[in-house]
Amino acid sequence: MSIVNIVVLPGGVIDSRLWDAFEELPAFKIVAFAVRAVFLGPTKSYQGDVTKMWWKILVFLAMSVMIVFSYITPAPQQQIGESSRIFYYHIPQAWLCVVAFLMAMVYSVRYLTSRSLKYDDKAVSAATLGLTFCILATVTGSVFAKVTWGSFWNWDPRETSIFILLLIYAAYFALRNAIEEEEKRAALSAVYAIFAFVTVPFLIFVVPRIMPSLHPEDSIVDENLKFQMTTTVATIFFSSLALFSILYFWMLNLSGRVQKIVRRRQEEDF
Repeated sequence: MSIVNIVVLPGGVIDSRLWDAFEELPAFKIVAFAVRAVFLGPTKSYQGDVTKMWWKILVFLAMSVMIVFSYITPAPQQQIGESSRIFYYHIPQAWLCVVAFLMAMVYSVRYLTSRSLKYDDKAVSAATLGLTFCILATVTGSVFAKVTWGSFWNWDPRETSIFILLLIYAAYFALRNAIEEEEKRAALSAVYAIFAFVTVPFLIFVVPRIMPSLHPEDSIVDENLKFQMTTTVATIFFSSLALFSILYFWMLNLSGRVQKIVRRRQEEDF
């Protein structure tokens, strides 16, 4: 029996077909737990689903609370004003971009030492999420730039460096798409990912700090490497960082499972 299999219509009629089109959507699964609990009571399969879903529901609720508090509390930087609230989202996205590219590099090294294609799959998954978070960080940074400086793009050192990073990892996927032979594609992509990550610390941490920039320099730490945040701001920020990190690793796990299924079916076809 699927997770979502009933809905109560007016008059008490139960139709088992109405939810079929929605049963794979996570939001509807959560609603379905409540529907099933009320009208069917707990069952073994339901209890098993709850066991698997409890942490996802907890993360969803925690993320919701964090978002609400990021808007109802005072702005994290009073000098910048309301636009500084994006700090709670932009920095975790940029951080996870670095983490994802690091993991892509690690998995690439593992592939070159083992020649196991599962590590190539993991490297691709990590690089894909890294590029996704890099795009999100670019978008949120551009929104902040528009509100603060009047233009979405100013060729600020941070904007320029993240744009170069986007091009570097876009080329990674272009390289993969250009090579048809699987093992050759995996090997060349692994070497590229290793050298590509060498540029990440330089572009994200070094360039923006050695060149004049419009970007706030003391968002988290001051020149003496001491935290600048109040307790409230720190609580919201580190909650956001933790929740985005959980979201990233969950997405990485899902992507890895999909890659595993695809590879298994490819092997069965041959």
